[in-house]
Amino acid sequence: MSELRGPIEIVGTGLVGTSIALALTDAGLECVLSDESSDNLRTATGLGAGRVATPEDRPTMVVVSVPPAHLGRVIRQALERTADQQAVVTDVGSIKSGPLAEIADAPGLDRYVGGHPMAGSERSGPLAASAALFDGRPWAITPHAASNQDALEMVEALVRRCGGVPVRLTPLEHDAAVARTSHVPHLLAALAAGRLADAPTGHLTLSGQGVRDVTRVAAGDPALYGQIVSANADQVINLLGEVRARLDEVIAAIAAGDREALEALLAEGVAGTKAIPGKHGGPVLPMRSVFVSVPDHPGELARLFADAGASGVNIEDVRIDHDPGRDTGLVELLVEESRAEHLLVSLESRGWVTHR
Repeated sequence: MSELRGPIEIVGTGLVGTSIALALTDAGLECVLSDESSDNLRTATGLGAGRVATPEDRPTMVVVSVPPAHLGRVIRQALERTADQQAVVTDVGSIKSGPLAEIADAPGLDRYVGGHPMAGSERSGPLAASAALFDGRPWAITPHAASNQDALEMVEALVRRCGGVPVRLTPLEHDAAVARTSHVPHLLAALAAGRLADAPTGHLTLSGQGVRDVTRVAAGDPALYGQIVSANADQVINLLGEVRARLDEVIAAIAAGDREALEALLAEGVAGTKAIPGKHGGPVLPMRSVFVSVPDHPGELARLFADAGASGVNIEDVRIDHDPGRDTGLVELLVEESRAEHLLVSLESRGWVTHR
């Protein structure tokens, strides 16, 4: 297997690029950084992600982490300027087919293997970066017909050094997958959130955790996601057509008072949530929510987690719903169904107010 060694150049020091550099630096690899934004570059180097790249550097690998509209151009430039040292070039772009088509005639194309870590945040920029961003997260690797084996193995080694889990897909398979699991859900979240923008204040006081869950990803940068969706237009349009047809069916069922048809459509949603892989890609285990009232004071949440840990029950997920009328929050702890009762009893014995 090809050995991963430095220096590794990271082109683009936003959230993902800086996170990769931090993870590799923590793993003992030398990273050199470049970015058109001097502010991002200064911040990333200040965080310890690496040093500023110089013309004398001879990277063994280049990781391109730039906005989707610039991917093809920057990947081509990386291939051209590293021809002498035969550096492997990869990227972390959200779309694979379009950029690959742009560089189809580039010299050294065999040294390019696409990639896309399925990790991120609503926040952007190097200050949001973390060396642990990719831990346990799937990272799509998209070799093309001309990719050489050494390049593919080096990209897989990069993913593992960053803590990610390599998943091989063709560029077209990748674009179809992210349209279904990321791009269309983001658009639907934006549509739902948009209905709140002009809502009367009195209506918004009724907002609960459900609306926050549905709209969370809508807080992402519109300019960035506009680029991403536009670059994957064909795949997104196909799926939106399916959604539109289903939406028409929902409207018709409600208008006709056809509850059986409505419930059948809602059941599709239940089936979809169960189809999402569980932790570590395994089967979804039966879960149960344990609700705990937590005073809105410093240290209370930490005390709850400590007491939950003392019970020996693993917390799979956490949601916090603040009560606008009181200085308290309702914390939802998601645990395996078989362990929920034990957690309830344990927390109640330590003085917590729970809700069954």
